[in-house]
Amino acid sequence: GHGVVPSTVCSVGEVLDMGYVVAGNTVTSTVKIENTSSLTLPFSVQLESLSPTWDRDRQKIPSFLTSSVQRTEIVGTQNYSGFSVFSVSPTGGKIEAGKSQDFVVTFSPDHESLYYSDHLKVLLFGKQTAHEIHLKGAARDHPMFVEGGVPLDVPVESLAVTSPVASQKALEGVDLVGVCLGPQEVVRSLLLLLEYVEGSAEPARAELTVGAMQSPLLAAKKAVEFSLDSGPELQRAGFALDGPKGALERGQLKRIGVSWVPPADLQTSDPPLVSALLTVKGDITESYRVLFMARVVSAS
Repeated sequence: GHGVVPSTVCSVGEVLDMGYVVAGNTVTSTVKIENTSSLTLPFSVQLESLSPTWDRDRQKIPSFLTSSVQRTEIVGTQNYSGFSVFSVSPTGGKIEAGKSQDFVVTFSPDHESLYYSDHLKVLLFGKQTAHEIHLKGAARDHPMFVEGGVPLDVPVESLAVTSPVASQKALEGVDLVGVCLGPQEVVRSLLLLLEYVEGSAEPARAELTVGAMQSPLLAAKKAVEFSLDSGPELQRAGFALDGPKGALERGQLKRIGVSWVPPADLQTSDPPLVSALLTVKGDITESYRVLFMARVVSAS
């Protein structure tokens, strides 16, 4: 007889990022798996969120009580409706030798969250793991987003649906998480950490990304406008901005570059921390308080 090793090639790597979606909308992505062996391969697909042991695993200590290094959860935010956030089709079948199979991954979030995630596993012969793919996505109530920097929130949400007024009361006095401006407007906070290598000729760099999602809610022209207010404090602290203002059409991304060179009079014991206001105008106006923190690190 002849021993044959089953082999397959997947069109995506370890992570499939579905990107940003307006809550309530649905997007799809196709994953292709090719059978490069000489025998027919029976396959089945599993999602971690549909695992029979997932409910039992959730009885452990909540992940927001542990440090970010110790967090191992792979199933993130779930829909309020009870329907799956991610789904895959087909869930089983056979791939003939030399042929390929397309898998359609659907992302259907029903409320705003930046931490939708799941884990997809492709099994051969019902037991041999051929591919594992981490699925992730984000949803917003409004068709624009800002990302970048160090997360200041927790990647786990409460099951309670809170009102804007209740959310504001919860945020009072919490400077880094949010600042209340009015009955409908909450300032989100973003932290940019720039590390300058001592003696380097290159400045420390970081960036923010502003995006406009494809949505019928937005006009075709000048869908989103953004402006990062660069005051004199930023310049005095050694920060420089690239592209702090602009406009985006649907489906576009623009990046705001930040560079930092320590000024001559910098006290290393007191690294600079400067804030600026980023305003994003789409169907509503949102404000982000951007915290610029910089420090000098040794080359070793």
